[in-house]
Amino acid sequence: MARDLRAAVVGRRVTSVTLGHPKVLRFPVPEVFAAVLPGRRVEAVTRRGKFIFCALDGGEDLVFHLGMTGHVLVCEANTEPARHTHLRALLDDGRELRYDDARRFGRILLGPRSTLEESRALPALGVEPLSDDFTAQRFDAVLRSTTRTVKAALLDQRGVAGLGNIYIDEACHLAGIRPQHRCHTLTRTQRAALHAAIPVVLVSAISNRGSSIDDYRDVWNAKGGNQERLQVYGRGGRPCLRCGTTLKHATVAGRTTVWCPSCQR
Repeated sequence: MARDLRAAVVGRRVTSVTLGHPKVLRFPVPEVFAAVLPGRRVEAVTRRGKFIFCALDGGEDLVFHLGMTGHVLVCEANTEPARHTHLRALLDDGRELRYDDARRFGRILLGPRSTLEESRALPALGVEPLSDDFTAQRFDAVLRSTTRTVKAALLDQRGVAGLGNIYIDEACHLAGIRPQHRCHTLTRTQRAALHAAIPVVLVSAISNRGSSIDDYRDVWNAKGGNQERLQVYGRGGRPCLRCGTTLKHATVAGRTTVWCPSCQR
């Protein structure tokens, strides 16, 4: 999404803003948000964890987090907005940057990144799994510091930033590790296998433009294709695509979790 958004909005200037439900605007208050954003030019789009940053001239960042059901879209201004649209930012090329979110678990932030961090509107985030900082030593430190399950530890964005339910299950399957294993019991070989599996799963998902299980759509409101390639997520009770064993499923760390009892130990 960050890559698509970069191509669509970098160099564009916001000419006007229409806001929806105030709960989604986490920082600043809507009145300040509506006053600050118009007239600003988007200079870059980056990502940190599950947050998308649109860097604006003047030093602020317009930040999106999609939550469970959020969508960031770029469309023609006369396109009928979704029912739960909370931001419509008209751009100087006649298109609109929009954010809609039916369940309102996502968030929109606006301000200098240092201010967002100091106010805790932007939480502390761990190492990026697609960066050079994601070393075996750094990952070992995350896992060896806790007795939680692998699933719980990887869902915690303070350890590794950006992983969610789908790709944790997929990475654990690729590494041959059950998500309910306790981190401190993993061997060095298991930790190394999981460290190697995480970027493989993420790169593949990005190249397939994401997994549209329920709500996910890209910037152009199109579905991704990675859901057709998932090995375990959403397939509980069905045969493992690797060995044919019936996949197990249970709630782990509060999330539905699927694994193969033969391929994963």
